[in-house]
Amino acid sequence: MADYGHDLLFGTFLTPNAAQAERVVALAELTEQVGLDLVSVQDHPYNAKFLDTWTLLSVIAARTSTVRVTPNVANLPLRSPAMLGRAVASLDLLTGGRVELGLGAGAFWDGIAALGGPRLSPSASVEALAEGIEIIRALWEPTGTVKVDGKHHRVWGAHAGPAPAHDVGIWIGAYKARMLALTGRLGDGWLPSSPYAPPSALTAMNAAIDAAALEAGREPAAVRRLYNIAGSFRGNGFLQGPPAVWAEQLAELTVTEGMSGYLVMGDDPEFIRRFAGEVVPDVKERVASARVPTVAAPVTREVERVEVALPRGLGVTPTPDDGHRHSAAPVWGVGRVRAAGRPDPGCRSDLHPTRGGHRAAPHRRSRPPPR
Repeated sequence: MADYGHDLLFGTFLTPNAAQAERVVALAELTEQVGLDLVSVQDHPYNAKFLDTWTLLSVIAARTSTVRVTPNVANLPLRSPAMLGRAVASLDLLTGGRVELGLGAGAFWDGIAALGGPRLSPSASVEALAEGIEIIRALWEPTGTVKVDGKHHRVWGAHAGPAPAHDVGIWIGAYKARMLALTGRLGDGWLPSSPYAPPSALTAMNAAIDAAALEAGREPAAVRRLYNIAGSFRGNGFLQGPPAVWAEQLAELTVTEGMSGYLVMGDDPEFIRRFAGEVVPDVKERVASARVPTVAAPVTREVERVEVALPRGLGVTPTPDDGHRHSAAPVWGVGRVRAAGRPDPGCRSDLHPTRGGHRAAPHRRSRPPPR
């Protein structure tokens, strides 16, 4: 694999703990304060100990001003795609374009069914996700009406709009073959987690996404590669050790596997500070150094040679020398001046007398025309 050249993103992956609601919002504010790009929140609506993710993201967006927000990832079986699409567009408008959409096909089907959602097979959940993406994107194009008659989602005659403030990315949480193929066909980004997709699995997963993208007539680079990461600043192994080890490993993933967004999993403020202050700048520097383009050899432009017919003479006839002189002094020639080594005291310039008794009239150099 190779670097897809995407700009780097860094952020947090927070737990929506209802028992510490204010602390969760404070961690999101800290994410912005330390200069990270993105706050993401996991979405498990069936977990009674969790805040509703979309409500939480709205509060986070209101309490911040620059950081982006996204569900990581939204549970589509419990969120109508039409209503989710309108919620995303609304919050994006209210925040001036700070919303992205992490989206998943669903998991923990007992919990989904307990809240009244459908219990889908793996293949059906992928079909439902594809239909949901079609509906969401259609609603973001504020022209005409939306008509999607799917097996799992049906929107027929709904008015499109509102359009979001910016081109919202749909980042898909995917691991298995069907989902990876869907990501390559339809996704703007891929958002796996390192505990379930370790670095050793990334090459094959990326290849599956790339193949599906090419088959759909897309460039593989159209799909951004993000990564939820977990680790410690102690120990040995992947993301185990001091910040420099993290930086080296994440930079390598960027230039060899094409990963370009790193969302650190954890709710420890000191950990977030160290990640932002010691890991992120180092990763950026290493990746920038690796991405320095090779200086190409200068291109020689072939200049067209234009043949211009010049006159053989200037049309002026010189006056013949009749031998008559108005002065008895011989004419100074260039050869005589060089032989004398110094000017004749009787010879001076009528313009500017100078050292040696004479000097040539100054020559005004013309400036070249602007190119």
